[in-house]
Amino acid sequence: MERVTVKQAADMLLGHDDILILCHHSPDGDTLGSGYGLYFGLKSLGKRARVLCPDEISGKFRFMLRGYRDEKFEPRLIVAVDIADKKLMGRLEGAYGDKVDLCIDHHVSNTGYAAALCLDDTAAAAAQVIFAVLEQMGVAPSSHIANCLYCGLATDTGCFRYANTTAQTFYTAAKLVEWGADNGTIGREVFDTRSRARIMAENRLMQSLEFYYDDRCALAVITLQDMADSRIEQSDLDGLTALPRQIEGVEVGITIKEKEAGVYKVSVRTSTYVDACALCRQLGGGGHIRASGCQLTGTLKQVKEQLLTLVKDFLKPL
Repeated sequence: MERVTVKQAADMLLGHDDILILCHHSPDGDTLGSGYGLYFGLKSLGKRARVLCPDEISGKFRFMLRGYRDEKFEPRLIVAVDIADKKLMGRLEGAYGDKVDLCIDHHVSNTGYAAALCLDDTAAAAAQVIFAVLEQMGVAPSSHIANCLYCGLATDTGCFRYANTTAQTFYTAAKLVEWGADNGTIGREVFDTRSRARIMAENRLMQSLEFYYDDRCALAVITLQDMADSRIEQSDLDGLTALPRQIEGVEVGITIKEKEAGVYKVSVRTSTYVDACALCRQLGGGGHIRASGCQLTGTLKQVKEQLLTLVKDFLKPL
């Protein structure tokens, strides 16, 4: 693996045609905003490009696909965006996990699986890094590119409320608004509009809440049975991971989502001092200091016990 600068990443992209862009599984606004923002930037320069996402795209993010045309070609350059570990490619890992030429990312836990890595772990979102790359490439301002990247920036910062938001984040957001990003509409449709299924998902999650260690750890679960009973789709679960941590006094919020029988996706969100990335790394995962995740197997009881035993070691004594 070779570490490359924003300029070097831009030069790689400028030097190739037929570029394949990979997004991670359970796609959020950042991987999609980065992927489609990069796609439309490349198309504006006359290049052929295609975006591959291993899972269904939530309806609230489908505005990014306006004007997208899927072209078939043999890729000359494979680029991963917002993917810290090839395991996060889901069903695409077998075909592309060991073939990524360039990864553009912001996760400190990036495993270095790509041949070249453009990493800025001070950036609040991969979309922030993609914007810098597009500027370096000389891509002309576009309202649609701006909407994609602004959505990525907003979702990974909790609408600029999380501690990862920096002066550079606000600067990038301001530049994207100058490019034509419709921040008001994105804020309303992505953050303030919920489907009936989403409300049902929130209700199921909150009903499952359990508290541990003097209420400093909140744990919630949503099972396949919950999803079937309430007709909830995987895409309805996007953003639910923040709910347990939002409770007053909670330092560690854990959300466990059953993906298939015996397989659980775990999301950890922390408030002030627990390093969520360090915690999840011990379980084979990673991410950010305040927001990380991992995947565990076993019974739900075993998964809970494994998590809670580890959390206890990270909490300060009272």
